[in-house]
Amino acid sequence: MNRKLLLALAVLAIGAGAATLPMIGGPSAQTPPAPQTFRAALPAGAIAAPGRVEPVGEERDIAAELRGRLAAVLVDEGDKVEEGQILAEIVDGEYRARVMAMRGLVAVREAELARALAGNRAQERREAAAMVREAQAALDQARIDLARREPLAAQGHVSREALDKTRSDVAAAEARLRARRERADLLDAGSRSEDVAVVRALLDQARGQLAEAEAFLEKTRVRSPIAGLVLHRFKRSGEGVSDQPPTPIVKIGDISELRVRVDVDETDVGRITVGQRAFVTADAWPGRRFHGTVVRVGQRLGRKTLRTDDPTERNDTKILETLVALDPAEIALPTGLRVDAFILTAPQLASR
Repeated sequence: MNRKLLLALAVLAIGAGAATLPMIGGPSAQTPPAPQTFRAALPAGAIAAPGRVEPVGEERDIAAELRGRLAAVLVDEGDKVEEGQILAEIVDGEYRARVMAMRGLVAVREAELARALAGNRAQERREAAAMVREAQAALDQARIDLARREPLAAQGHVSREALDKTRSDVAAAEARLRARRERADLLDAGSRSEDVAVVRALLDQARGQLAEAEAFLEKTRVRSPIAGLVLHRFKRSGEGVSDQPPTPIVKIGDISELRVRVDVDETDVGRITVGQRAFVTADAWPGRRFHGTVVRVGQRLGRKTLRTDDPTERNDTKILETLVALDPAEIALPTGLRVDAFILTAPQLASR
């Protein structure tokens, strides 16, 4: 009895399994589609490779050359900017103060040089000349007194001590006259060349310090090196920035012309030349081609920089970066967009 029951159950199980077989792999089954890659649309004779859209001259991350706090970020994403336009400003109180201090120092050094070149004032020279005349008069009087007392001393009417004092007065007057004359000559001669050279060197040093301070102050204004479009803003007013490593504030690109950086496989580099026509496709615009021309072919193989969604893609091959300049399109492709690039190597393909 038990054996019959077990046999019946086995038959029912087999029947149930057979009933489900038509549902597996039948017409109504949902088989996942095979992965589609950009090479599926490869025209005959063309080279296919992944690419990325970028502005002419590439995207540029604009960073500050100083560390500090942003006083203002003056642009936003999508704004057009001109070359040299101020994009952001760093708090600059300390740098302004140093500029003012250096300007004061330069003014002092300039005054010192002017005084050295001009020499002494006329009033000082006249005063020195008057003191020479005074010393000369005192010497003349001392000599007269000595000439009068020497005969008297010989006759015994003047003591030996008085005669010696008169002679000492004459010597002192002569020394005083020499000192006054030397001072007058010094005032008339003006500054020595060595002194002028020292003052000039100090002035040059002060001017260099001023230029350095002004350069640091200018660095608090972050300017755009090119005319273009603000593609992304990284920082806002009040946030801190550093120069080690540089902190990007905004990303700028010149989108007046778009290019596609294409990773050409090393097996295809022998068929790439400047001037070849090409086109790119993007999933966002199905069925549409954006045409262009190869404008630059790299000179050195490197590692892949772009990855596709193809699971069979090899990542151990080398690539040659190639630039394709896109023709003016009806719409602007966003920079950074991944595209499939096709470079037409056969002459008949260029007109398609």
